[in-house]
Amino acid sequence: MNLYSIDTGKFKLDGGAMFGVVPKSIWQKTNPADSNNMCSWSLRCLLIEDGKRLMLVDTGIGNKQSEKFFSHYYLHGDGNLDKSLRSHGFSKDDITDVFLTHFHFDHCGGAVERDATGQLRPAFKNAVYWSNERHWEWATVPNQREKASFLSENILPIKESGQLKMIERTGDQSVSAMPGIDVIFVDGHTDSMMLPVVQYKDKKLVFMADLLPSVGHIPLPYVMGYDTRPLLTLGEKGKFLEKAVSENFVLFFEHDDVNECCTLANTDKGIRCNQIFSLKEIS
Repeated sequence: MNLYSIDTGKFKLDGGAMFGVVPKSIWQKTNPADSNNMCSWSLRCLLIEDGKRLMLVDTGIGNKQSEKFFSHYYLHGDGNLDKSLRSHGFSKDDITDVFLTHFHFDHCGGAVERDATGQLRPAFKNAVYWSNERHWEWATVPNQREKASFLSENILPIKESGQLKMIERTGDQSVSAMPGIDVIFVDGHTDSMMLPVVQYKDKKLVFMADLLPSVGHIPLPYVMGYDTRPLLTLGEKGKFLEKAVSENFVLFFEHDDVNECCTLANTDKGIRCNQIFSLKEIS
């Protein structure tokens, strides 16, 4: 198995929204904000090559939305999905599986594109797209709090194409779409978000999605204002962090603008980041 970090660019979100009740005087030490209180965040995806299967975990924000839409998020950086895939010798047509942690636009926007006639179609024509029934229903009949994050043009064309398959949820964990990949289900950020756990080089690497967007979110009270059930997130984080320390998980961050991976350790302040490194440095 080979793993590749896929850089699809960066965007900005309000620092207060990203850190919830934590005061700016504290969170800005690790995530400095600009004059508009916006912090820079990565749109980092993960590519898993295992035999004849090539799975992409999340797809970034994409490029099909309006100029007005993108103006709210200040896209920047040199990365994009096609360029990053090419740098590893692949193209969209090589992808056999697209694993979507959840359907918020910054995680699935690149899953659907517009063709030359303006029609919407899956961006990965040869791929199976993976979600789960609970989250699909949650995203396609959205609540008012998340409605602006669940965009129908990012979601419905996947099912209409016939390329969508569902991962069965039984409790908190289930076997995923590929051998060697398990799934942790969490419900605090949005209902039935999926975190893939990859068996890689005798380690367990976890794609953190929005349970832990960055190293700065490791302390327990650092819960995003975007989370629909923040107290549930708090419990899910605590349970995950204990397991991650116990089993020496490698955490792979989707949104950390600087840090790609880390391990954890118990300290006198609670569980904190231990070692920080890139995906390439895992041996």
